Amino acid sequence: MAEQTHVLFVEDDDVIREATQLALERDGFAVTAVRDGLSGLEAFRADRPDIALLDVMVPGLDGVSLCRRIRDESTVPVIMLSARADSIDVVLGLEAGADDYVTKPFDGAVLVARIRAVLRRFGHASGPRSGAAADGAAADPGGGVLSFGAGDGELEVDTEGMEVRRGGTPVALTPTEMRLLLEFSSAPGTVLSRDRLLERVWDYGWGGDTRVVDVHVQRLRTKIGQDRIETVRGFGYKLKG
Repeated sequence: MAEQTHVLFVEDDDVIREATQLALERDGFAVTAVRDGLSGLEAFRADRPDIALLDVMVPGLDGVSLCRRIRDESTVPVIMLSARADSIDVVLGLEAGADDYVTKPFDGAVLVARIRAVLRRFGHASGPRSGAAADGAAADPGGGVLSFGAGDGELEVDTEGMEVRRGGTPVALTPTEMRLLLEFSSAPGTVLSRDRLLERVWDYGWGGDTRVVDVHVQRLRTKIGQDRIETVRGFGYKLKG
């Protein structure tokens, strides 16, 4: 029997938690649902879920802090849930290491679609799964090791081993950051629009919030070098060759 994808859901509103859990279970997911951040951290460590859905405003340990704790221990995908589309909530969640966010109130079908999009780019099947690929699997931009720059700042991207080195030192990237870098590496010197990156990296066929791209680019810059990815105002970003 195929193993189910396991979702950790942290939400303090009883009605939302129970209704969402039922909706996810109907779509074939196994769900652990808890009402506060500390219980969420305990459940994460005990169950090692495939994806975490974290409401921003939960008691005990808020969703942003919980995301940081999870990211310290794992690259498991995280989606933040917020009652507001407030820029601070969104940016704080993404900077904490979240891969995406969904604004409440949300339609159950939309949430499932976003979960499946995240799981696809992390190499998981959605719903019941079998033979999931390794986290971070993505389209190979050409194979082998790609090099950019020289000297201490040289960036090496192993597109087969999914490893990155900067000046010979390994760089730890989340799967989303790795997919973003692979997209840039496939077309160095080419300006990639935010919409293209949303489609290719986040699997958004319906558009999305470009703040997701901007925050992830900034996170990637801190790891591979602030000057490695150039902002082209009004158009997007490009990787320097």
